[in-house]
Amino acid sequence: MSDAAPGVAIRAVAARVVHAVRTRGRTLDDALGEYEATVSLRDRPLLRALAFGTVRWWLRLAACTQVLLTRPLRPRDAILADLLAVGLFQLIYLRIPARAAVHATVAATAVLERPHARGLVNALLRRFQREGESLLAGLDTQAAVRHACPDWLVAQLEADWPEHHEALLVAANAAPPMWLRVNRRLGERDAYLERLRAAGLEATRHPEAPEALCLAEPTDVERLPGWAQGAVSVQDAAAQLAAGLLAPGPGHRVLDACAAPGGKTAHLLETTPDLAEMVALDISASRLAELEHGLARLNLRSSVLCGDARDPQDWWDGRPFDRILLDAPCSATGVIRRHPDIKLLRQVSDLDALAVLQADMLEALWGLLAPGGRLLYATCSVLRRENQAQIVAFLQRHPEAALVPGNGSISAPGRQIMTGETNMDGFYYACLQHSSMTS
Repeated sequence: MSDAAPGVAIRAVAARVVHAVRTRGRTLDDALGEYEATVSLRDRPLLRALAFGTVRWWLRLAACTQVLLTRPLRPRDAILADLLAVGLFQLIYLRIPARAAVHATVAATAVLERPHARGLVNALLRRFQREGESLLAGLDTQAAVRHACPDWLVAQLEADWPEHHEALLVAANAAPPMWLRVNRRLGERDAYLERLRAAGLEATRHPEAPEALCLAEPTDVERLPGWAQGAVSVQDAAAQLAAGLLAPGPGHRVLDACAAPGGKTAHLLETTPDLAEMVALDISASRLAELEHGLARLNLRSSVLCGDARDPQDWWDGRPFDRILLDAPCSATGVIRRHPDIKLLRQVSDLDALAVLQADMLEALWGLLAPGGRLLYATCSVLRRENQAQIVAFLQRHPEAALVPGNGSISAPGRQIMTGETNMDGFYYACLQHSSMTS
């Protein structure tokens, strides 16, 4: 992308990625996909570390920048805020020698076509080296700055979980673990654990998810024994609980609504190979293509439909389902440690629209369930409004719906998994049964 030294160019690309997230509303994955090809394969891990880390801690880094600047940046120089954040992230969080980090970040001003800002960037980073400890001590008295979390989310977590909110904020900034799901069709978990060890990879079991293994250190999937043959997939342990909670049986017709990218669809097929039919539904054709690619690697088959879960008349054939999984669109506040861009992209105003969407999907899909069938409502949120409150309201509207035994109480239905609980992502599940019949 330029004649600059690789370390300098990587800082410039990282600033562009962060800028795309911050000002264009791009997800981190999309922004990295746009710019990653401009750096070598060898340098991509550093680029990802800089981009993810800077976005994860953006609100704290931006607060530092605001104090350091004597006057606001000009609008045409807005990307300098992202470059300064990349520089500050290195000084605070990475083990890169400070001199090298400052030099490369300052030199990146030329790559970003802002050579006039070289002195400014250098002066601010040098000042932070001298005053950073006291500067952060003053700023960190605010929870939103200390945890680099938007004010609205700090307030919501404190209101919902007064005894747990601080732990949730800490967990949201932790490095996410790499969980594997062993394909039961091709072998047992303990046998695969031995294959990992033979390949020099250590892992531990999960106490609840029977196919789950957590790697001691994340690795490229190509290093995983049997990856190409479908022996294993990457899926958080919390997401793996869905198959056991839904508990489909032989001959059941199962719908996975909002199925893409397909992890739960695949897990249901792996654990219950004698289903009558699995139907995977999603509104996104491109994400369904990803689902089909994943099923092909695992040698699994499902009916795949592109449609809106709120409008069954456009895709449903009229035959009821014995089991329905609704992995509802949500705030994703339980997976911020994996997707730190949520901190910058999600707004408190989004919760109103999401609550309406979740309720509409529940209503539409409930009518597709056979008598005695089960619907599992799931989100990757830790907010009560999307979880317990949604199910309480649904049960009030539907006297024929009942919680499956062991799924909480009427006033506090379902199970809330807190981010970091047994190293899992934040998730919510509530399993509902149609009428008093068993299935």
